[in-house]
Amino acid sequence: MNFYKRMPFFGWASMLLMVGGCAEKTPPLERNPYADDYSQMTPLSERSQWGTANVHDPSIIKTDSFYYVYSTDAYYRKHGVAFNEAGDPMGHVPIRRSRDLVNWEFVGWALDEIPEAAVEHVHAYTDNQGADNMWAPYVYPHNDGFRLYYSVSSFGTNASFIGMAESGSPEGPFIDKGVVVQTDTSSVMNAIDASVIKDQKTGRVWMHYGSYFGGLYVVELDEQSGLPKTPGDKGHLVATRVEKETRIIEAPEILYHPELEQYFLFVSYEPLFTYYNVRVGRAERPEGPFYDYFGNDMAESTNNYPILTHSYMFENHPGWSGNAHCGVIHNEDRYFMLHQGRLAPENLMMQMHVREMKWLPSGWPVVSPQRYAGVENHAITTKEIPGTWEVIHLSDLTDQTDLWQGQIPPGGWTYDKGAFNVSERIDFLKSGEVNSELFKQWEMDGDNIVLDGQVCKMFAGWDWENEKETILFSGILSDGTSVWAKKVE
Repeated sequence: MNFYKRMPFFGWASMLLMVGGCAEKTPPLERNPYADDYSQMTPLSERSQWGTANVHDPSIIKTDSFYYVYSTDAYYRKHGVAFNEAGDPMGHVPIRRSRDLVNWEFVGWALDEIPEAAVEHVHAYTDNQGADNMWAPYVYPHNDGFRLYYSVSSFGTNASFIGMAESGSPEGPFIDKGVVVQTDTSSVMNAIDASVIKDQKTGRVWMHYGSYFGGLYVVELDEQSGLPKTPGDKGHLVATRVEKETRIIEAPEILYHPELEQYFLFVSYEPLFTYYNVRVGRAERPEGPFYDYFGNDMAESTNNYPILTHSYMFENHPGWSGNAHCGVIHNEDRYFMLHQGRLAPENLMMQMHVREMKWLPSGWPVVSPQRYAGVENHAITTKEIPGTWEVIHLSDLTDQTDLWQGQIPPGGWTYDKGAFNVSERIDFLKSGEVNSELFKQWEMDGDNIVLDGQVCKMFAGWDWENEKETILFSGILSDGTSVWAKKVE
């Protein structure tokens, strides 16, 4: 979600940026700022310690004081441990805030109750099943306040409801304003996973949405009301994929890049517990058409590339699955992607990953192989490259089991290295040679590293698995798959 991109159209937002932003420098790290395994603080009473834990489907905005993240009602509940023994009141759509994108504070919930109209709509088509939590929020600054687009549904059905609520504060409370788009079991599309953007040239406002059923759609909104410009309009198709009846495409997220003057549509493929991965296309207008790395129209029935994230495993770590449903933000001269990651071996604990995102000379984005932890970028020189690197080739993996509506059925996940894109140790030599089957030669080109003619972006980063600063690179290969690497020796 990109706060900066809306700046020219919102006086309130412009004021915040002129104040100077909220980013603070994080002191140099000696160890990871938090543990990946949070199983020792799962009860609700421990929420002040959660930080990035229990974040699913993050949405991010920036104000003059804080970054704010909003997420799905999803919590890891440890077997045998009471989740809410004290009976604390719980709301919906958790809110967190941070000054540095590293340290996050739980500040409450956006809504006290699920709006009755949403529950009634879903229950009318599901024999009163589902509609017991709220999914995939998106917060959009408007004038002097904020609009929260939320989803209510029942898992495995497209009886779904996107509603909108408003507040004068990013911390709420939000007041419900009613339905934006609703779908039922006869609908082609599925009304969940909203993402809203304003056209930088025309001022028209668009909402992308959709999941699994029928692909992803975009509908024009009325700026004054925040609801569809034409009542009842569900919009037009902007993205689908091969085998759309059995394979997942969901979670559209839209970003405008002002220097490139293009809109980037990030989408998520595959089951959210396992091979969930982010892909991207681009367009000259927010309503599309969007084209992928190979020039394919994303509205056509073809699988799109590039792959930006995927299930992965570096050494000294059990691995991360479910690395998708992203939020994105442009903060001054830097871009970041946030997404859930599911910690192996059970894939039930959810941590929010915050990765810096850069653009290749070709105009396509890549994300850092490591989570952002306050490390400042610096010029990386040729003499820093030789040594041993861990390199991961991010590519599609074979399903472990038959899928149910694109998802892993109960008991369908098995923990083994075959369920991850696994790192390989590779030596980069001073001579410019690479001791690898994947690459043979390397050279530096400004702040990029070039591998057999493929340009990759360099990052200064934090090696989470070994708890030290290092250098990294990320790139897109000729087949649309990606490569992540970090120097380890």
